[in-house]
Amino acid sequence: MIFSLQGTVQELTPTYAVINVQGVGYYVGISLMTSQKLLLNQETFLFIQQIIREDAHLLFGFNTRSEKEMFNLLISVNGVGAVSALILLSTFSLNEVAAAVLSGNSALIQKAKGIGAKTAERIIVDLKDKVQKFNTSEENISTFVNNKIKEESLSALEVLGIPKRMSEKIADKIIKQNPSISVEELVKQILKNI
Repeated sequence: MIFSLQGTVQELTPTYAVINVQGVGYYVGISLMTSQKLLLNQETFLFIQQIIREDAHLLFGFNTRSEKEMFNLLISVNGVGAVSALILLSTFSLNEVAAAVLSGNSALIQKAKGIGAKTAERIIVDLKDKVQKFNTSEENISTFVNNKIKEESLSALEVLGIPKRMSEKIADKIIKQNPSISVEELVKQILKNI
């Protein structure tokens, strides 16, 4: 089992890199997060997750051990393949993935290309107890919850014909004063303040 690779970055794209280790080029799938840390023709070290299938031996590389751990958690969820996990890790930071899972924000997880409602729910259910170590402070989680409440409120107001620009500043002020406000209450408060 290949645990890590140290060598020169021979080829680099946002989704894969070829790492030359003493004359042997290893094709390694990577996330955007890792891709941004690599430089062409420069020495690098990557943590590797090897996946062996009937038709292929695949290598996935990560700049940090934490990213590799999150990748392995994601692919442990039924219906989440290696490519979907890389897309999630390319779309969000580790903190954002963990905060979305802990706050049950499936709408946010679905913003990653190829992740549907059922898969997002499965990720939340399967990983809720496993993602706490990814440095997710209570503050991050409450910010996610507040953003979700704000988005839902602004959407409801748009349906009523009130422009988003007009209600957004009022929403921010109200959420700051009352972080645990409900969507319904926030809509009422914004309507009172317009």
